[in-house]
Amino acid sequence: MWKLAGLTLLAAAFAMPIGASADDQPDFKLCQSTYALCTTAPCTPVAGTKDTVSCACDVKTGYSGGGEACQDEAETSGGNIKSRYFPVKSYAICTNDRPWAWCLDKPCTVVKDDPTKATCACTSVKDQGPYVIVTDTYTDKTCSTGIISSATVTQITQITDFLKKSSELKPFDIKVLNSGK
Repeated sequence: MWKLAGLTLLAAAFAMPIGASADDQPDFKLCQSTYALCTTAPCTPVAGTKDTVSCACDVKTGYSGGGEACQDEAETSGGNIKSRYFPVKSYAICTNDRPWAWCLDKPCTVVKDDPTKATCACTSVKDQGPYVIVTDTYTDKTCSTGIISSATVTQITQITDFLKKSSELKPFDIKVLNSGK
């Protein structure tokens, strides 16, 4: 296994807009709040839309990163939260052209019957360059099964660089599980 110190996902996320160049440096914001964590979220197409997918995310409270302004308690009290980023420990890099979901800073609704879950309206994208799937094991199907919340390797590097300067939310040393594939 190859270790890349400081590369981390987003998950869950990543504030660099899809289509922006690697030279564009996003203005990330660190928040302590309730948010949706979509790092490993499975997603399904939304009927009648071309580029929107619905992702099943986890609701968390604590520090997170994102590109938009932090929500205060009043904004989240009605069950409307944003998808944000929290560091991960391992992932696989995918280079195929299958679609994946961009969820960072997307609107989410807390599930009424299960406040630990949220449904997020994410953007379906593809052909953005190498992207990651957060996982702790790699198989031949990791990069070819379902629509998963993701980000590009460039986006991960950018948010990792931002978090390295934070005292509240430090990134992990990330294991890239398929570096020799």
